[in-house]
Amino acid sequence: MKVVILAGGYGTRISEESHLRPKPMIEIGEKPILWHIMKIYSYYGYNDFIICLGYKGYMIKEFFADYYLHTSDITFDFTESNKMVIHNNVAEPWKVTLVDTGLNTQTGGRIKRIEKYVKNEPFLFTYGDGVSDININKLIEYHREKKVLATMTAIQPGGRFGVLNINDDTNKIECFTEKAKEDGGWINGGFMVLEPEIFRYIAGDSTVFERGPMENLALERRIAAYKHYAFWQCMDTQRDKYALERLWESGQAPWKVW
Repeated sequence: MKVVILAGGYGTRISEESHLRPKPMIEIGEKPILWHIMKIYSYYGYNDFIICLGYKGYMIKEFFADYYLHTSDITFDFTESNKMVIHNNVAEPWKVTLVDTGLNTQTGGRIKRIEKYVKNEPFLFTYGDGVSDININKLIEYHREKKVLATMTAIQPGGRFGVLNINDDTNKIECFTEKAKEDGGWINGGFMVLEPEIFRYIAGDSTVFERGPMENLALERRIAAYKHYAFWQCMDTQRDKYALERLWESGQAPWKVW
């Protein structure tokens, strides 16, 4: 089963870094978050990737073209015909197809453009800015049980702000508490399983996948939610990046299942 990853957006909400490089190339622990996402899938045995490029997509191409340079110790010996020796050769069992899906193409349009690479097979799909400790095999098993066209991982992000417990009679604050995840609604956490029929729901480049196609699937009762209660975090802002960086540096990053 192939893994499709969206990596073409502008990443405007983390513009402090995305003005220099595409959002999926922003690093956590000296590796792009895209690499972390791929390592999650690879742990479960899914190593055939299709990456949808757009904004500054050439930087993602260059990363994979020079993968050994990024991940290995290398000796350049100019005394022996410009010989290059790769020492600790880091080999990934990956096949990576990088597809230019347009600069301003919407999410659905990007998926539509890679149809010829997926062909008539179910595929895994996610965004290039979120990590999780989700069990991919259980997600796929759940999808097959539900017999739907799409299964979306649903997560509860919880609140970013503390909650004030205020006395109704006096309006005095009695205590401060953290808002529990269970108090919030479920949202799209990415990490989806899609059947090839999904392409019929996408009109073209201007289609936003999360609107028309998903809304129509919901009306037809052909999309299921796989509720994930454990770790999930997107890198939407600089604050999110710092939080992920701290987890990685602590050696306790929940998404590091490999």
